[in-house]
Amino acid sequence: MRRAKISIIGAGNVGATCAHWAAAKELGDIVLLDIPDKEGVAKGKALDLACASPMERFDANVTGTSDYADIAGSDVVIVTAGLPRKPGMSRDDLIETNVKIVKSVSENIKQHAPDSVVILVSNPLDAMVYTAWKATGFPTNRIVGQAGCLDVARFRWFLAEKIGCSVEDISALLLGGHGDDMVPLPRFTSVHGVPVSMLLSEAEITECVERAKVGGGEIVKLMGTSAYYAPASGSVQMAEAIIKDKKRILPCAAYCEDEYGIGGYFVGVPCILGSNGVEGVIDLKLEGDEKKLMDESISHVKDLVGTVKKMFPELA
Repeated sequence: MRRAKISIIGAGNVGATCAHWAAAKELGDIVLLDIPDKEGVAKGKALDLACASPMERFDANVTGTSDYADIAGSDVVIVTAGLPRKPGMSRDDLIETNVKIVKSVSENIKQHAPDSVVILVSNPLDAMVYTAWKATGFPTNRIVGQAGCLDVARFRWFLAEKIGCSVEDISALLLGGHGDDMVPLPRFTSVHGVPVSMLLSEAEITECVERAKVGGGEIVKLMGTSAYYAPASGSVQMAEAIIKDKKRILPCAAYCEDEYGIGGYFVGVPCILGSNGVEGVIDLKLEGDEKKLMDESISHVKDLVGTVKKMFPELA
């Protein structure tokens, strides 16, 4: 039987950790790719991970490279390439820099892995997913962004910590953009079927939501760099659902037309992920404040995409 192939673009902390999680789960063979100046880093991390396989007992060929020809035949490509926002850098500066990077990466994916499903992790996420869609020309079901899996995981951990229960028993859902733009849905959150509202007060639930919104910033303040274990885990959770055709319902940045009245943008929504990528979007009927917050989040996504179109008319 042919083994699946996962290519990861960007051998920094998030990319290398994606390779680690994917190898540990034996999802398939792994290619870790970075720019020529960082080829040694990609090759070194790949070799280091491969050397752990006898002890951790996983079978996976792990390759480091700067040659896009090596991603040929990929089932899934995870894009982590891009620069983090630096002090003094405006939002537009970050968008301009990372759109250039993701556009170049996407054009190479189109050439060398034309049948792959592409998972975007680079920020600002909503703008990067749009960029990858336009630059690859792939159908919308094969372009998807990772943020919701990370945000929900953080929300679940903070709830479990507050309740004093196992994270495995918590089922939760968030919509919309990453961070401040996320839309909490406590009425869809439960602990082994028990509504979370029966276990925590509204104030306690709100506290967990607000902490999830700034979870990434909290980690940056603590260690001076962005999170990577959980973002990588969220990306590999999505890759696993696609590679194994699991039909999992996961919160992802997916293309929506009529759903939620979005009108043709990639926004964080609950999706069915399988071998064809995004195989469906769950269109929830939102109420009151939920709809108001979702509309605000959609508006911010449209603003981001508008900035991309203005800077790069060829992506309009």
